[in-house]
Amino acid sequence: MGTLSIDTLGTSFKIQAGQDTEYLNKLLGYFTRISDQIKNSGMLHDNTQIAIMTGIMLCDELYKEKQRKINIENGYAPDYDAETEEEIQRRTQEMIDKINKVL
Repeated sequence: MGTLSIDTLGTSFKIQAGQDTEYLNKLLGYFTRISDQIKNSGMLHDNTQIAIMTGIMLCDELYKEKQRKINIENGYAPDYDAETEEEIQRRTQEMIDKINKVL
């Protein structure tokens, strides 16, 4: 069991989890990198909004990875070219923009 001291986006607390401390720190580091990217973009300034957007981006990443795994298990592994990647990034940015307007 590991412990983690969280001090990010204006809040501090400690947790215990069934993972080791090193792994928990890696997760927090990844979360912090994503939230810093959002904060540094200048699009959002409220810590709650940054935290929500970080969660959405991480969910998007997880969902895409799960879909990729399902596709591979089903024998379908699409080839992504630069054009497809640009389209994915464009759509993701549109989603971020729409969310920002609502927030």
